[in-house]
Amino acid sequence: MGGPENRENREKHAVRENREKHAVHSSYIWLGGLQGAAAVFAVLLVGVLPQLIPELFDPDSLGGYVNGGLAVIIIVLVFLVTVVISFAVSLLYHLAAYKHIWYEFGDEEFSFYSGIFNKKRVHVPYRRIQSVDQVASLLQRVFGVCTVQIDTAGGASNKAVSVPFLRKADAEALRADLFARKSAAVGAPSREADASSNFGNVLDAPAEVWDDVRGVFAGREVDTGRISFQYGMTNGELILTGLSNNTTLLLVVVGIIGAFSQVADIISQVAGDAGGAVAGAVADAGLALFGNSLIALIAAAFIALSLLIWMMSALGTCISFGGFKARRRGDRIEVERGLLQHRFHGVSVDRVQSVIVKQSFARRIFGFCEVSLGKVDASSGSGSMEDSLSEGALVIHPFVKVDRVPEILAGLIPEFADLPAERRRVPKVALRRALVRRTIIQGWGLWCAVALALLQLGVAFGISTCGDDFMTAGELFWFDRIALVCYVACAVAEVLAAISAILWARSSWFSFNRRFMQVENGGLGSVSVCLPREKIQFGFSKSNPFQRRAKVATVTARTAAGLQGTSTRLIDACEEDAAAWLAWLTPGGNVIE
Repeated sequence: MGGPENRENREKHAVRENREKHAVHSSYIWLGGLQGAAAVFAVLLVGVLPQLIPELFDPDSLGGYVNGGLAVIIIVLVFLVTVVISFAVSLLYHLAAYKHIWYEFGDEEFSFYSGIFNKKRVHVPYRRIQSVDQVASLLQRVFGVCTVQIDTAGGASNKAVSVPFLRKADAEALRADLFARKSAAVGAPSREADASSNFGNVLDAPAEVWDDVRGVFAGREVDTGRISFQYGMTNGELILTGLSNNTTLLLVVVGIIGAFSQVADIISQVAGDAGGAVAGAVADAGLALFGNSLIALIAAAFIALSLLIWMMSALGTCISFGGFKARRRGDRIEVERGLLQHRFHGVSVDRVQSVIVKQSFARRIFGFCEVSLGKVDASSGSGSMEDSLSEGALVIHPFVKVDRVPEILAGLIPEFADLPAERRRVPKVALRRALVRRTIIQGWGLWCAVALALLQLGVAFGISTCGDDFMTAGELFWFDRIALVCYVACAVAEVLAAISAILWARSSWFSFNRRFMQVENGGLGSVSVCLPREKIQFGFSKSNPFQRRAKVATVTARTAAGLQGTSTRLIDACEEDAAAWLAWLTPGGNVIE
């Protein structure tokens, strides 16, 4: 009963009981309630309303019992009652949960407690902290609170620990405290920020106003350490970032067309003959404008809609990168951005797995690139598109001139300054293999053309056996025209694949020295990855019979970057260079001076 082990356990329990418990801000209760009500409102607006309106205005359904004015009143009342009830339920839930959510600092770990019925306690050892990020929605920014996400080096199996609704001052203090406990180097002296690297744009001023206002409950700014290097984005870089965003226009256009058709169907059911007459008049006016050509009208409408979506998407991207700043503070790298929804990412330098420089075709023509840092990532579970696109990489500049990259890396992460100089290019035989691989084996243009030809043969066989019952002359005319357009698209795809193969063979290489390995895969775009030798978990070289005949091999290096690790490889490297790389990679093996 009173043995040494029991006394030790009692002492540890007493120490835990005496630790200071840090509660989240009380806005967790009512802002959380508002978020719950907003989610219910969105479901009603998107899922219920389009189904309810036609029923209320259909005389053979619910519309037979109510008139139009009463239907509107019913819809409004149903929405209000449902939203109020959902807000009350969400408010009560957050009120009960607020009493059971807090965090505390231990001697060796950070602990986060939550849960009403199912109690949850998450331990994060300080030495395992990968990054400390902050996210604040527009409403949270107004009230000066945010959500802090603490990622560890556990990959996908260890999701981010999210501490919700902290005051901005508490979030800054938490971030500084965690990094200070993780490494004593945070307080080490460093040089002042380089003024020559402080680029700015028109959105920096409103972002600074946001930061100065901080929010209703934010509290005073906390000193989180000395900045040794910092830079932003110029106006040109911000605009080009917006214009070259990764939004898939076709998918967005199809989605909007689908939504528009649904709305048009509702309007036609509500308005009846009057709505049909208006739609017919608009269609007639459009046809008259384009010389009674339906194809020209559809093409013009599609192009106009695509341009509108593109411009709106570009504006949204510019706003999301408003106030962009990347800095070196002590032994960590910090990136923040977002004029409305604010995002802050802080990662320890020792957790950086690689430096990645990407160039799309357009960026390569004009000499621009995207620079990011590969890091071990933990899934936050949000499932948003932006999160999924950024997993495993911290973008330290989305659109920058290639000749500025050495300056950025020297100031932000000088640990990657000693890059290898000697380039081991792929041999000449790699060009022939790349052409076969990209235009035939992976040539989707070729295989689409083959599938289209088989489809035409099937149509010809159907017409020969069934005649006009299978396909009329008019339908055959349009089918042949569409097939011709598809053949042209397939031919263009094959030409682009051949050009990409030639560019890849001319500009792909890898190199290594005492500390680093660098791999560049070229083509219409290019990706260059620099890997520290100590961050490579394992590497291997493999070759199939065709590669052995050509005396080439594929080299692959594996790091812990991303949710489940990342492989960096170069296909068809010279067999001798691959062997030398394997000898360099072997522990205690050759070291290139």
